[in-house]
Amino acid sequence: MTHDIHIIGGGLAGSEAAWQLAEAGLKVRLSEMRGGGDMTPAHHTDGLAELVCSNSFRSDDAEHNAVGLLHAEMRALGSLIMAAADAHRVPAGTALAVDRDGFSARVTERLAAHPDVEIVRERVDALPSGPAIVATGPLTAPGLAEAIRGATGSDALAFFDAIAPIVYRETIDMDVAWMASRWDKGETKDYINCPMTKEQYLAFHQALLDGDKTEFREWEKDTPYFEGCMPIEVMAERGVDTLRYGPMKPVGLDDPKTGRWPYAVVQLRQDNALGTLWNMVGFQTKLKYAEQVRIFRMIPGLEQAEFARLGGLHRNTFINSPRLLDPTLRLRGRPNIRFAGQITGCEGYVESAAVGLLAGRFAAAELKSESLAPPPPETALGALLGHITGGAEADDYQPMNVNFGLFPPVEGKAKKADRKRLYTSRAREKLQEWQAAS
Repeated sequence: MTHDIHIIGGGLAGSEAAWQLAEAGLKVRLSEMRGGGDMTPAHHTDGLAELVCSNSFRSDDAEHNAVGLLHAEMRALGSLIMAAADAHRVPAGTALAVDRDGFSARVTERLAAHPDVEIVRERVDALPSGPAIVATGPLTAPGLAEAIRGATGSDALAFFDAIAPIVYRETIDMDVAWMASRWDKGETKDYINCPMTKEQYLAFHQALLDGDKTEFREWEKDTPYFEGCMPIEVMAERGVDTLRYGPMKPVGLDDPKTGRWPYAVVQLRQDNALGTLWNMVGFQTKLKYAEQVRIFRMIPGLEQAEFARLGGLHRNTFINSPRLLDPTLRLRGRPNIRFAGQITGCEGYVESAAVGLLAGRFAAAELKSESLAPPPPETALGALLGHITGGAEADDYQPMNVNFGLFPPVEGKAKKADRKRLYTSRAREKLQEWQAAS
């Protein structure tokens, strides 16, 4: 099949961009190196839109949460990623979590069945001369990374991202652990909670500090971590109580055996539709595998835990988008090339897919000789896009999740919950106006 546009990368952003373009009637060549003899340090399958870290798309609350608002906006624009997530949802309280295998299979099947999408298993080492979207994510192959550096005239930035372990449900001791959502939010009790006493917590904290950790290559040693995905042992190094105010906070979780909050809590979230796999929330790690098993079995309820996947660490790269990209995600020096997803410096599954959605729609409009203005900055899509393409300071650009701090302020004073509703109601109005004008 001849194609109108070439998309490089079959992750969430590339898959979403391909869907938006194909639904607009354009022929797409989607290149993905996994399945063609290459693999990344973080992926395990050749499925499109594979989730390599958590299985959570975070809050689905479109009234009070910026990422929940982003979910709603993407659904309104026919997002393939959101449709697949909704079809393979697993219990997670007010969050949207998915069966990762079912989700990836759904995205792969929908794109493979589309008559205007050709999926090619190949590694691409050069930037195309025709219309293209680069959505290779944070693990761009070295050859293409060098081509990008050559085209941009600047070095890519880099940081480390860490992967949390997954535990087999049947190996969790539920005589010790219990099911509950924090503050009993949601209609169901969606998290497994493993309580710790002060003595158990202090011993666990010390074990994290002393544990044998992955050694970095020379070229990796100066790479910073992304604050939103900090390894558990790195957080532990920041102070004895850091974890108790982070992923191990006990507030809002009454232990049914004592009627009180534990000193600290480890939470696990369902990772697949069958409920056989559970993800250790916030437990990204660079501990060596043997140390992970030893130390994580110190957690009450996990003494006999068996792990379907242990944690890991991989190096992420992204471009200096505020300096390099125009408001429609085109590379200023080579406007036939657009970038999408985490390589632009957005952070998070939903944000990556959202930028892919926008890149696909901008490219479709351009190829059809139509005009498409960026979404209003009052919307989640517009706020995220604006941050990436100029709202952030280029000199110290860092990965960013969508949040209300990226939106233009709302007028007047209001309580925190009311202010969030003002943001989301304004966003809905602005999105509808943008859709009507597009």
